[in-house]
Amino acid sequence: MRAMRTMAALSAILLATACGGTTPTETTFSPPASSSGAGVPHALRFSAKTLDGRTFDGTGLAGKPVAFWFWAPWCPKCRSEAPAVKAAAAKYGDVAFVGVAGLDTEPAMKDFVRSTGTEDLTHLSDNEGAVWTKLGVSSQSTFVFMKPDGSTLKASGPLTQDDLDGHLRTLLSR
Repeated sequence: MRAMRTMAALSAILLATACGGTTPTETTFSPPASSSGAGVPHALRFSAKTLDGRTFDGTGLAGKPVAFWFWAPWCPKCRSEAPAVKAAAAKYGDVAFVGVAGLDTEPAMKDFVRSTGTEDLTHLSDNEGAVWTKLGVSSQSTFVFMKPDGSTLKASGPLTQDDLDGHLRTLLSR
């Protein structure tokens, strides 16, 4: 019985930390990592597969404001912020929104997109964690906001609609 209680407590701790933890949010944009060749930031030099099977080239985002949303299908924080992400994508048409899914199977990722109504966003299937690693993300829910110059700001979720709006206004400020 004692072993079962210990295991249950350990499972709860692992679930809480695996779903984003309480990492502080950065408040200023970090300078871009080195960029070479046509001004494409290093962080955008990747290709990935979208959940609908297309090839996605990160270099196509160069020079644009981008909001990367790193999520996992089983993460309750990610699910809770999906309506805010969907609303923000509709409100901030000048920002490219890219969902980066990981830590589960593709069918579970597709089900998350369908059930949250976020089909209008581009979602990458990042089972290997290559995009997560490229952008320095180690937990979900995390956002990486990238200015056109390649500077970034990372924010751990869940983010409320007001939090997300604030980060996006900062992203779009000159």
